[in-house]
Amino acid sequence: MIPKGTQALVRMAIKPGGYDDASRGWTGGYATASDETGAVFLSCEFVLLTGPFAKRKIWSNVGLHSNKGPTWAQMGRSFIKAVLNSSRNIHPDDGSLEAQRARQIRSFGDLDGAEFAARIGIEKDGQGEYRNIIRLVIEPDHKEYAELMQAKLQRDGGTGGGSGGAPAMASPASAAPAPQSGASYTPRPGNAQSRPAWAQ
Repeated sequence: MIPKGTQALVRMAIKPGGYDDASRGWTGGYATASDETGAVFLSCEFVLLTGPFAKRKIWSNVGLHSNKGPTWAQMGRSFIKAVLNSSRNIHPDDGSLEAQRARQIRSFGDLDGAEFAARIGIEKDGQGEYRNIIRLVIEPDHKEYAELMQAKLQRDGGTGGGSGGAPAMASPASAAPAPQSGASYTPRPGNAQSRPAWAQ
């Protein structure tokens, strides 16, 4: 078990489930649909990249839809936004047009390989067994953000690259020093309305 409260840079990978719904922007076969419950989610693996537990893995689902109500999808959307904020160095309170564009994704493929800062937690699964989870995505408004993302700059050689070809998403908090300039994300030009609404 990775100790509760451990903070590290992590990389997100999505196991494609082959489920698409173009009307909701779910394309590319990344989403997974449960035959039992009808729930739709992203089946994700998170690899720790820094610290004493580097190379350890955490598995978790990011909710997109549940027949029980909107709560699970809202949690998933918040998580994805937080990953984007963290990986692309966007302050969660920044509502500017540039920030909105930087939070947009063309498909879930833009999340596959995203590197972001995270705090690890522990919880019981459905069988009563303890497992590690991503407790919190650490965004630029957290005081720990700059230090954690500095490791990414060092890994990338100060170029701001190395996110597996896809920037990621993030969540909210106060003002902390931003990492050095190489870590910022430069958004692609485009209209916010051209992206799935859930990702805006």
